[in-house]
Amino acid sequence: MMILLFTKTALTVAFLLFIVLALALDLGVFTKNNPHSIGLKEALWRTIGWVSSGLLFSIVLYFFYADSNGLSDNMSLAIYKDRFNSDFQLHGDFKRTLSAFSGEIVTQYLSGYFVEYSLSVDNLFVMMLIFTSFQVQDKLRKNILFWGVIGAIVMRCLFIFIGGLLIHKFEWILYIFGAILIYSGIKLLVQKDKKDEKIETEKHPVVRFARKILPISEHSGHTRFFTRENGKFMFTGLFVVLLVVEFSDLVFAVDSVPAIFGITRDPYIVFFSNIFAILGLRSLYFLLSHSLEKLHTLKYGLSIILVYIGVKMVSESWFKLIGFTHVHNLMVLVSIILLTILSSYFLPPQKRL
Repeated sequence: MMILLFTKTALTVAFLLFIVLALALDLGVFTKNNPHSIGLKEALWRTIGWVSSGLLFSIVLYFFYADSNGLSDNMSLAIYKDRFNSDFQLHGDFKRTLSAFSGEIVTQYLSGYFVEYSLSVDNLFVMMLIFTSFQVQDKLRKNILFWGVIGAIVMRCLFIFIGGLLIHKFEWILYIFGAILIYSGIKLLVQKDKKDEKIETEKHPVVRFARKILPISEHSGHTRFFTRENGKFMFTGLFVVLLVVEFSDLVFAVDSVPAIFGITRDPYIVFFSNIFAILGLRSLYFLLSHSLEKLHTLKYGLSIILVYIGVKMVSESWFKLIGFTHVHNLMVLVSIILLTILSSYFLPPQKRL
């Protein structure tokens, strides 16, 4: 056992240090000749790297998560099981119980990671729509994506913290979360494709609000978020676009965070899976920008995922009654995601479901 050497604080600090280093490398902080965009091949390899890192982290959780929580006997595991409504079986032998616990933690993490990563794809479509509508040059998108990822991480931390507190004090709020997911899934299913939409930039609520409270430069062509005009500090149009991007992620988090709380109630597992899904957004953005048309069934798969998790949240007692475990949940989610990907590649757009 490594309880004293690898506490939850140590695990979290190590995870945060990894995030900082990985983001620095991915965003080109240490690169002198930093390109404004990423080609298809490089975006693919970077995305594979991020996904591999996310999957490999499940090994860390399997071997160290129990120790980091101080779960050193059957009693502590039983308390954890009751507190977070877990499915793993308690055995007379501690090692068997520990193995069951570690397996469930990995299953919960992977389920949450796949869901969050899939939903992130939809959020990236919104970012593409924002860049197109606001006519942001390709060379300027990288900087917005950088701060967009940072902002997304901060907002997720706040949402997870607040969501965890609410669920701990008011368990009935899970029914509200479930209803939100069902509504969001149905809304996504019936709405028109985002690629056919266009944002009316001057009427966007964030733009209108920013113009009321901030000194915004009326000049176009700025490459930075701030400028000075006649000695006066001003925000640029690029900063307004960043605000719109952050607002879109705020709206996205309303679906995203409840979705993963429908999979696990452990806030640390929610945090780890959320952040790993966010880390590779920049590389995934450039990958999707080269293959946007190939994912024409995406919204159907995402809507099914949202509705499925919402129904599971409001009917959790029934799912437990029929013996539905986190392993079954992971199998359902992976099947939906694979079916969505395969249907996008094998069904032509005119034959969408």
